[in-house]
Order: sequence, then structure tokens, then C-alpha cells
Amino acid sequence: MSGRPKVEEYMTREVQTVSLDDTVADVARRIKESDGHNGFPVSKGRKVEGFITARDLLLVDDEDPVFTVMTEDIIVADPDMDVIDAARVILRSGIQKLPVVDDADNLVGIISNTDVVRSQIERATPEKVGKLMRTLEQIHETTVHQEPRIVELDDLTPSQARVYADELEGRQYELERGLAEPLVVIDNGGSLLLADGHHRVMAAHQLGIEEMDASVIVLDETVELGMERTAEQEGLETIEDIEIADYGRHPLIETTQRLQE
Repeated sequence: MSGRPKVEEYMTREVQTVSLDDTVADVARRIKESDGHNGFPVSKGRKVEGFITARDLLLVDDEDPVFTVMTEDIIVADPDMDVIDAARVILRSGIQKLPVVDDADNLVGIISNTDVVRSQIERATPEKVGKLMRTLEQIHETTVHQEPRIVELDDLTPSQARVYADELEGRQYELERGLAEPLVVIDNGGSLLLADGHHRVMAAHQLGIEEMDASVIVLDETVELGMERTAEQEGLETIEDIEIADYGRHPLIETTQRLQE
């Protein structure tokens, strides 16, 4: 992805809304039954008339119509707005979601603080991939290209023997919220070597996820990779061979303990 990311690239296009005549009880039920929603844009046709959150439902009657309790003076974003600018608005206003409207004020999407975080995570991957591609070309005097793929976790050969339990908890949190950046995988003659993302893979495995997005670096000719030799020496054939170390063995935890002593 080149240039600064735009809101339209990361917003959710299928937006759940409520109508002006829905009741407080209707909205409360929608929030309870939804997957992580704490509020909805209020629309009339495609026009945004306001926004209602769980906080707006406090101390009002269940049968009150939405239009009497919703926030009418709302902040909206344009699809061409920089994601960073949208992040500033979200941060300064204290809201979690911005409705996105087109030039005719029609609702076309919604962007959340989670989407903003995801935009920054995903932009880190091309830099990491580009550096690894240049290194492979220089060391092995070959050419490579990159392509996005969905990879089966069972097809991956790990290049790291150990992951840490505390970091797995963080990666699971990211996966459950759609925040994990793509894996970095090397395709060496059809053999898929996991170069980056071992904690993400193990977290996904624990959650029962079988496939993940990956930035795949494809070597245009098969070469002998040092990472593959290391994997073979350590007996790493599948992700099942990766050891999960407990908290006390995490090097950062050990360093902290030494400093405290």
C-alpha cells in the first residue's frame, strides 16, 4: 500500500443502523445481541440523523423513541480523509466510531478506533517484507517477488523453536478483534517457511483457526536457506513442534526480575 491510508480503505461498509422510531428497548436488545457493538448510527433512509450509544440509554424509559435520546450533533468522516486524521478526531472527541458519509451526506461506512489500529499494523508489514526480500536477493543472488495469500497453518514449517505464553495472550486478543498483522512466509520451491509471526500462528492454533492472511515471498528459484537448515536441526517440521514457554522463562521477565534484585 503506498501513500497515506484513507478512511475508505479501512472503514466497515456494511453498517448496522437503527431508525428514528425504534425504541430504547429495541436498541438495548440490538446492543446485547450484537458482536461488540456499543451503539449505532441513526438513519432515515441513507441519511444519518444521529448516533445512539449504550450510555444514551441510561435513565430513560424503554418505550422512548430513539430520536428523543440520540445525539444529533454528530461528527462524521469523509471517505477520502486520512486515517491518521480520523484517529485524531476519535482521540480528541472521546468517541469510538465515526460514521462515514459521501458528498450527498449518505452513509457509506463507519470507521472505529480498532480500524485505525489495524491500518497502522498492516502498514508495518510491507516494510518488514521489503527488508527480508532485499536480504534474500543479496545473500542468495536470486530474484524474489511478493504476493498476498491465505495460507493453511498445517502447511507451514516454523523457523522458531519457542514462543512465550504471555505474548500468546496478547496475540489472541488481537486475533479475536481482527487486529493481527499478516504472517510473513517464504515460498521456497513450494515449501512454506514461516519467517515472522510464530506467536500469531500459535495463538491462532489455540483458537482453532486453520488459515491466516500472509505476505508470501516467493523465491524465483529454489535455494538452500539458513532458516530451513536451522529448522531441520531443531526438529521443526510443523507448528506442533513449537514449544510454549511459561512466564518465568520469558527473557524480558527475567531481565525485569534481575533489575528488581
